Amino acid sequence: MTYNWQQSDWPHFKYDLKEIEDILFAFAERVGRVSGLLEGLPEDDRNEAMIDIMVAEAIKTSEIEGEYLSRQDVMSSIRNNLGLGHAPQPHDKRAQGIAELMIDVRNSYAEKLTKAKLLSWHVMVMKGTRRVKGGQWRTHKEPMQVISGPIGKEKIHFTAPPSQIVPKEMTAFVKWFNDSAPGGKNEIRKAIVRSAIAHLYFETIHPFEDGNGRAGRALSEKALSQGMGRPVLMSLSKTIEANKKNYYDALKEGQRSNEITPWITYFANMVLASQIQAEEEIDFTLRKTRFFDKFQNTLNERQVKVIKRMLEEGPKGFTGGMSAKKYMAITHTSKPTATRDLQDLVEKGIFTTSGGGRSTRYEMNL
Repeated sequence: MTYNWQQSDWPHFKYDLKEIEDILFAFAERVGRVSGLLEGLPEDDRNEAMIDIMVAEAIKTSEIEGEYLSRQDVMSSIRNNLGLGHAPQPHDKRAQGIAELMIDVRNSYAEKLTKAKLLSWHVMVMKGTRRVKGGQWRTHKEPMQVISGPIGKEKIHFTAPPSQIVPKEMTAFVKWFNDSAPGGKNEIRKAIVRSAIAHLYFETIHPFEDGNGRAGRALSEKALSQGMGRPVLMSLSKTIEANKKNYYDALKEGQRSNEITPWITYFANMVLASQIQAEEEIDFTLRKTRFFDKFQNTLNERQVKVIKRMLEEGPKGFTGGMSAKKYMAITHTSKPTATRDLQDLVEKGIFTTSGGGRSTRYEMNL
């Protein structure tokens, strides 16, 4: 198998955008719509929408790599890093590190990319893990391979460039990234296209021992933000994680040739889906605002606490809905009080029910 980096035209990527002209146009329309929605939100609600999407990105970019973080830990870390919370830093260093990455990508999107920035991102990604020391390119002599299957029957999906040429490859990558940025001497005007190439290019080099996926998705976000002239408000990782097989299949195909039209087509569809999800999140924030405007003064403290906790989980709420047992755990109250509170929420039309008896479940009715 000959990979893209082994071919004579590496890294001169070729592609045809005719197939995705409609997607690029739809994305531009959606970006304008999201900007309008955000401008119509009060500052506090705008911050809430931003935090919800950043939390989703932080959690899903870790889940893609098999790490499962507490939503509460990630949210507390992001709020604290933004100066919008006063909760103690969670004990999970991984949640702290990925939150720091989300904030840094957002705050530094307009800056030129540097080796130092990439290494600092890697330190953040590796925070809380002993597998790999963060902040350095890989140096091992063994091939860096993407492998699946049991021992003795492994299937090699991809072999990255050897470690000794990684510094040279990364110097060329950083130069390409900056030259292709808005205003650069080799500017790529379509933000989606540049973001797609940046991700494939970086993942092909695979410069780190671990954490390449998370760093590569951060680079995609930086490229999109630079092209849009503001930090993006979407979760690429949430869309990718929903169908990881398609992502890995498209990446695998893209790493076999420097004609990358199929990869860019996949990536453009994925970004558009992410933007649509972002619209839904912002709409959810609007509905939350209207809900509290209407009901805030008719709820007791326990009910407000439970509803806010449910809404933190996003539009789908708690998996399996609310129950009397969960209500008691969140509010530290008795079963009779929990039952009365829940029944009151049903009578007000705030909750809907399913099941019966001990199996009764309650869902938000926004």
